[in-house]
Amino acid sequence: MSERIMARDSAATANPKTYWTRKRREQWAGWVFIAPEVIGLIGLSLFPLLSSLVLSFTEWNLVGGLSAIRFNGLDNFVQLFKDDHFILALKNNVLFSAGTVPLTMLIGIVLAALIHKKLYAKTFFKVAFFIPYICSTVAIAAVWQALYHPSKGPLNQLLMQLGISNPPHWLVDTSYSLIAIMVIYIWQILGYQIIIFLAGMSNIPEELYEAAKIDGATGIQQFRRITLPLLGPTTFFLAITSTISSFKVFDLIKFLTNGGPNYSSTVIVYQIYEEGFERFRMGYASAMSWALFLMILLVTSITWMTQSRKVHQ
Repeated sequence: MSERIMARDSAATANPKTYWTRKRREQWAGWVFIAPEVIGLIGLSLFPLLSSLVLSFTEWNLVGGLSAIRFNGLDNFVQLFKDDHFILALKNNVLFSAGTVPLTMLIGIVLAALIHKKLYAKTFFKVAFFIPYICSTVAIAAVWQALYHPSKGPLNQLLMQLGISNPPHWLVDTSYSLIAIMVIYIWQILGYQIIIFLAGMSNIPEELYEAAKIDGATGIQQFRRITLPLLGPTTFFLAITSTISSFKVFDLIKFLTNGGPNYSSTVIVYQIYEEGFERFRMGYASAMSWALFLMILLVTSITWMTQSRKVHQ
């Protein structure tokens, strides 16, 4: 068998024309196999992306069709910083990210550490925490909407039983609507954080903990000196993905508050939807999209550079 292979290779080497013809056929076969993916990438990702970039420099009412497109330069981007609704959406987005990302990661790493330490029925807790993440967001929002009901909701009923005569109205209160959505968001993605942290902890050698126990280190000291430092790459990955995800929150807000009351829970993605598909200002909505992209890029770059400095130190 080996002699046949050697003879075939020798023949291909001796006849370059046959060799290159076969190589071209293999290349074309490879392109044919990946063609559906490439076409899908171009048609569903690259083309819309470039189209939105072009539209961000235009004024276009979607109802008017393609003939209604008018180039207006940087006017859309200038108008963003004069738009009170966009500025409020930006502030809400920053508050949402600042309130959900660190808190979710903190709770996630603590719960993951507790589950990782030979907890009874640990498989049950993994599944229980992960279920909200894979459930439909609309179904989750419907359940929490009932929990947040101002007068008949279990949450306010409990608060009144504890002596609070005038509990918050949550989703219909300008002071609490964004906080109420943040609570739901944290509860929903917490399971994903726990699973990723558990995966990172499973890669830490047990010998390190055993050596620390021999040296008299407590559980908290082991967590601070071993677990946290070795979970650096995992923490960095979750910080990046969680930040991007928090800036893209939409479905919870659309179902629960529609950005209200009085724009108190509106965020940039919801503002993009409102401008593009309710007011049909596609050029302005595209400019918002690219402004959001640049903000996410900036935050991601800062996080990346901070992590890189820690690694080099």
